[in-house]
Amino acid sequence: MLVREFMDKKLQTIIQKLEKELGATASEQRGEESLIVAAEKIVAACEQVQGQSFELLSAMTAVDYWPQASSPQGENPRFHVIYQFTSVSKNLSLTLHVPVPGINPSLPTVSHIYRNANWRERELWDMFGIKFEGHPDLRRILMPADWEGHPLRKDYPLGYEEPQFTFNFEEIDLRKPYAKG
Repeated sequence: MLVREFMDKKLQTIIQKLEKELGATASEQRGEESLIVAAEKIVAACEQVQGQSFELLSAMTAVDYWPQASSPQGENPRFHVIYQFTSVSKNLSLTLHVPVPGINPSLPTVSHIYRNANWRERELWDMFGIKFEGHPDLRRILMPADWEGHPLRKDYPLGYEEPQFTFNFEEIDLRKPYAKG
């Protein structure tokens, strides 16, 4: 259980309740409090957080830990989906981390709790390939509909043009596609 003398007492109460009722694990880094919540409990966690006057889902993103988290069975969580909540009325913020496996990554949607999660979940689907079960309109939001792959995954191939310098000018110039005239 996380107890810090400098932590806001209201936030400490909320964190202790989430730890006790949902089995969340609390941590602190650089003065910011966060909780690790199991994927199957994220809906209940968001309902409780909203019930504690966290009116705003201020940010939602993901982190890809590949290749450190890669295993043939996909048992290790490759991704963490990060939910950042703000209580404007209490002047508090809280972050939830949800570990997600690399094979068939999915979470239940929270768009029915926080309406702006609709767009944020679509972005995570588009960029990371994390599926949100029960989402009302899970389709690409940033990339074209026919795009293959998910560009923010660390194993996504980089599509770049090699820089041309004086020492490799001729080698690169031979590979460039020029219009035939």
